[in-house]
Amino acid sequence: MNKSKLLLFVFAGALTFTACKKKGCTDPDAENFNSEAEKDDGTCTFAELNVPSTYAYTNDAGNSTVSYSGQTDRLNQLEEMTSYMKSGTGEEISAAVLKDMFANTDDNGGGNFTFSSSKQLESKCFESDVDMFKEWMDSLAVASADFATTATDGQAGILNSGSSTYLFAANGIEYTQLIEKGLMGAVFMYQATQVYMGSGKMNVDNTTAVDAAGGKHYTEMEHHWDEAFGYFGAPVDFLTNTTDIRFWAKYCNSRNDQLGSNATMMNAFLKGRALISQGFDLTLRDAEIKTLRQTWERISAAQAVAYLEGAKENFGTDNGKFLHELSEAYAFILNLKYAPLETRVITFAEIDDLLENTIGDNFWAVTSADLTAAINTINSIYGF
Repeated sequence: MNKSKLLLFVFAGALTFTACKKKGCTDPDAENFNSEAEKDDGTCTFAELNVPSTYAYTNDAGNSTVSYSGQTDRLNQLEEMTSYMKSGTGEEISAAVLKDMFANTDDNGGGNFTFSSSKQLESKCFESDVDMFKEWMDSLAVASADFATTATDGQAGILNSGSSTYLFAANGIEYTQLIEKGLMGAVFMYQATQVYMGSGKMNVDNTTAVDAAGGKHYTEMEHHWDEAFGYFGAPVDFLTNTTDIRFWAKYCNSRNDQLGSNATMMNAFLKGRALISQGFDLTLRDAEIKTLRQTWERISAAQAVAYLEGAKENFGTDNGKFLHELSEAYAFILNLKYAPLETRVITFAEIDDLLENTIGDNFWAVTSADLTAAINTINSIYGF
């Protein structure tokens, strides 16, 4: 029997297509047979996959099977950390407070969060990254002692750009941006693409609800997929709602005109979850994982270029905007390290060369030629 390509089409607001169901499929090549009946040997049956237009999934009894509250808590924690860090433009801030928020001391950030949760950001980072973020917090606190001073090369302080005010360390780095955007990569991107989309979280039970009596109507696999989606920061109706977006979803939307990333990311999340919930061959799910990983990396790379271009545009005319956008670009380049090895386009050596040699550790010393070189390097690697 000849193979045919899967046909995807829009039907009543949802995507549908026919493919081999997981159950009963023993032939790895059976998934795309052009038939709606069993194979001749009875090993494969076909069914229609129904993909909703919003991230909403229920079981046969109508109970929601979606849950990612822990990820929502961590996004909320980073939002409140960022708000506190930004207050350093008008007052001295405490590194100890930031570290309490990072570790979620006493389940309320040492009394600095507006809500309680057992989740934390620090425990989701590599040990070396924990040390890096804590050093940045120390540097931010030191810089905030000079919040009433104008920043210059070698002098921490603030710079105004239009209606915005930014706090810079003596080396011209805005550590608020490195911490916020860096945690987006070290926690949100890494956990989603490498941990929850990884084999350890995906090769798990997908037949039994975790605890239906306790209201946990999802399988382990469904829950892990939801947790990856939770780290993305998109609303359940992201295909039509780009207002209630946070962190990675915000930057996905920023790069959408260039990459078509909104539909690519959301459709992959929606289709992958549907494939899991409806028991389809998991090789199809894995194809959606590959799409999510690749697109997530491209969003980070494209956003880095956008900020480098912004820094170049303001070079020599608006130091506040120049250093601010360069700090953001630095973080998004760094975040490329958290893309999975299986799909990552850029190498660690290329990332390190951009950060250490092209940009360096004194942003005041970065030239327009350096910015052009960094832009050209990333564009060449990713084919932008």
